[in-house]
Amino acid sequence: MNDTAKFVSKGAAHVTLQAQGRALMVSFVLLPKFTMLAFSSAIEPLRMANQLTGQMLFRWQVLSDDGAPVACSNGVPIMVDGPWVEAQPEGLVLVISGVEPEGKATGALGDWLRGLWRRGRIVGGLCTGAYALATAGILKGRRFTLHWDNIPAFAELHPDLPPARQVFCIDDRVMSCAGGVAAADLMLKIIADRYGAELAQGVMNMCLLTQRRDEADQQTTSLAARLGTRHEKLLQAAAFLEARIEEPFDLDACAAHLNLSRRQIERLFATHLNVTPVRYMNDLRLARGRALLSETDMKVTEVAVACGFASASHFSKSFRKKYGLSPYRFSHFGGAEPLTQ
Repeated sequence: MNDTAKFVSKGAAHVTLQAQGRALMVSFVLLPKFTMLAFSSAIEPLRMANQLTGQMLFRWQVLSDDGAPVACSNGVPIMVDGPWVEAQPEGLVLVISGVEPEGKATGALGDWLRGLWRRGRIVGGLCTGAYALATAGILKGRRFTLHWDNIPAFAELHPDLPPARQVFCIDDRVMSCAGGVAAADLMLKIIADRYGAELAQGVMNMCLLTQRRDEADQQTTSLAARLGTRHEKLLQAAAFLEARIEEPFDLDACAAHLNLSRRQIERLFATHLNVTPVRYMNDLRLARGRALLSETDMKVTEVAVACGFASASHFSKSFRKKYGLSPYRFSHFGGAEPLTQ
């Protein structure tokens, strides 16, 4: 199959574009348990740009550690073109990771990415691909992001690398995005910058996307939307507590910060959220603990401390009550229930 037949599919819709020069090569490096949605959301807009114009604007290759197929997070294996170690990619290199990202990016991969970046390549990470960029040592002082569900675990492992909670980031030849359909937003940005807004809009129409998010847009809905209320003082109280998950619970400090009484804050939570502030904070801490147990190799005692619990036993008891199993069993180490927690 020649390159044109491989990269330019046929379709009825068309966008007129003056003949372009050399196609941009995009190399996708798939790590075990990568997210299929992030991969498809990234590669399909490139295919559609080619299809709409009838030109080879983009070429792509798919790489893995050893050249063998890679199973994504839903278990489906994806064929690749070869191992990244043998590739000398031009253009853009994107690492796609997914669930349980810790340890998936080897030191060798990090060295390879850093070498490419130093030689002028654009490198990036989709979903949890920021783990690979961190291993490469190229995130310090740069704006980057990863999926919001993985940010707590990443922050524990890399406290000197604060992620942004943006849809995607582009900073000094380092690209990153939150994964999922945010990968399409990143690709639409690339398409618009290289070939104009008309083609980007045409690709959006083909993808049935009604809105293209900008780099600075947030990954998730606002706190007001998440809690289902616009009560200003309640939102301020919730934000105050969420920013202090690792610290001892101090409702008096929250009340002083908002110039309210303790009883007023308790009434706000009861009226609008049907929970007490203590329960609200406890649920936040347990959610953080679940994320750390899922995405890191931290021990239960370490997770308990990181989530603000006074003891591992208190954390274990609360975790079991909420999720139906012990944190040890939920973690990577939990093949069998231990005698003690």
